[in-house]
Amino acid sequence: MTITITDKITFNAKPEQLFEALTGSEKFGLVTGAPTEIDATAGGAFSLFGGMIQGRMIEVVPNERIVQAWRAGNWDAGVYSLVKFELHQDGEDTLLVFEHVGFPEGQAEHLKTGWQENYWTPLRKYLEQ
Repeated sequence: MTITITDKITFNAKPEQLFEALTGSEKFGLVTGAPTEIDATAGGAFSLFGGMIQGRMIEVVPNERIVQAWRAGNWDAGVYSLVKFELHQDGEDTLLVFEHVGFPEGQAEHLKTGWQENYWTPLRKYLEQ
């Protein structure tokens, strides 16, 4: 059975600010406090949290959509999941619609907690300071 992690998070920031925080090496590094390398072009590679998360950009539509082939560094070689970030302006805020599918069995709870603790909470803190 395929499990999908979905979430909708509102950030008190413009889509451009959230997009830059998710795709800019320097800004994402400031968000997480960890070594970050991101080539934010279609086909570009990324390495987050000092290599703990790796992958490639599949689709990048500035300020609107990011689709990634995403993997944890400890997964078997060649195993990738699919991550989608969709950004929707909502007045002064941005609604992030998130989806993560195709990860190894037994990883859902760990990944869901990881998205909250390592992405949403620090992103909110960074964007709303």
